[in-house]
Amino acid sequence: MRTHPTTPFGRRPLSLAMVAAQAATRDFAAKPDASETVVHKWRLFRALTEAKGPLDVTDRALSVLHALLSFHQETALTLPEAEAGEGESDSLAPGIVVFPSNRELSIRAHGMAPATLRRHLASLVEAGLIIRRDSPNGKRFARRGQGGEIAEAFGFDLTPLIARAAEIENLAEEVRAENRAIALLREKITIVRRDIVKMIETGMEEGVPFAALSIDGQDICDWEGLYRRYQVLAGRYARSLGRGDLDALASELAAFATEIQKLLETHVKSQKNSASESQTERHIQNQITNIPDLEPSLREGLGDPPGSMPKEPEAEGAGASTTEAPSPGLGERKTSPSRTYPLGMVLQACPDIADYGKRGEISCWRDLIDAAAIVRSAIGVSPDAWKQALDVLGEHDASIVIAAILQRGEEIKSAGGYLRVLTTKARAGEFSLGPVLMALLRGKAAKAARAGRQAG
Repeated sequence: MRTHPTTPFGRRPLSLAMVAAQAATRDFAAKPDASETVVHKWRLFRALTEAKGPLDVTDRALSVLHALLSFHQETALTLPEAEAGEGESDSLAPGIVVFPSNRELSIRAHGMAPATLRRHLASLVEAGLIIRRDSPNGKRFARRGQGGEIAEAFGFDLTPLIARAAEIENLAEEVRAENRAIALLREKITIVRRDIVKMIETGMEEGVPFAALSIDGQDICDWEGLYRRYQVLAGRYARSLGRGDLDALASELAAFATEIQKLLETHVKSQKNSASESQTERHIQNQITNIPDLEPSLREGLGDPPGSMPKEPEAEGAGASTTEAPSPGLGERKTSPSRTYPLGMVLQACPDIADYGKRGEISCWRDLIDAAAIVRSAIGVSPDAWKQALDVLGEHDASIVIAAILQRGEEIKSAGGYLRVLTTKARAGEFSLGPVLMALLRGKAAKAARAGRQAG
């Protein structure tokens, strides 16, 4: 094998990278056991495909290399015994050099343009994956000996692939390990994000008292603020993040989830303690507590205390002039409990409802209720369906449902039928507004992230 550099033909310059590649190939061929190295060319090409990043090779350049490998008739790449260990020979390793014409090479490279072909061949030479063995006139050909065997060839030498086979396999394994680590980090981030959203939903649904938190120097005072902080963290997640950024994000999300879990666990423990104290001291509480005095709104409808004498009925004449109280379930509207969903959160999840408010804005719950009454007619909800929703859900929750239906208008074909289904589920205790609002917030955040990526 030649011991002096093989310079390219014409105006193409000789770079130090070419000299280094030729020297490494010459040193490999000078080893006594070089001819015993056998490389499966397609397995090596697969490893090259995985390690193209560290090797700084593009996929188009790999297509050209694939075409070059197809011109080598054998599946195995191995250095001819006549070349191994010679060191000072002037022969050119005829079993490793391929010499296709530009036309044939372009055809096997799926019709690649000649200029593009030359550019990618140059990148393969610069990366040290092939060596250009140019003839005096730049043509690619082979000279045969008296027996018809190839004695000397001018073209592209594939010997560097054999010399660097172990290096390429190691790089491919490192890339595979890196990809596995990134995949595990993405799985971890997905699971933690799901846990955070579910825990925030639970905190809102159950009305868990919120203890003020300070996270990264930011004071958070309610569940809505906690969800906004989660949106900031989740907004940093992108497909282009590297392993280091993913690891940092996963750690921050895990710490964030731990803080939320502590809030929920503290609430659960306090409930257990309260239940234990109530069971132990129930007889004391009954003696000193007068429920109607503490909650005047509960005074009506309370039964007579145990052991008291029933009241004598009123005179018949007096009873005739009074209006009979409606029995439960006959049009009596359910009053909404205290809201665990902040109005700001509802408007953030369902911003379209604001167009139907007074002066185009909603500043209080009464504005939302009035706007929902207008919207329900506009989207085709019948008075009967609306009345049932009010009776079962109450004014606040029914108004939130209408706002959510309006926000998802393109996805819901029959707003009235959809509302009846939700009302039926709520009557059976199978419907909750928390997941609905959180889904709308997640969809809004995802849409904003997509818009940001497209703008970038």
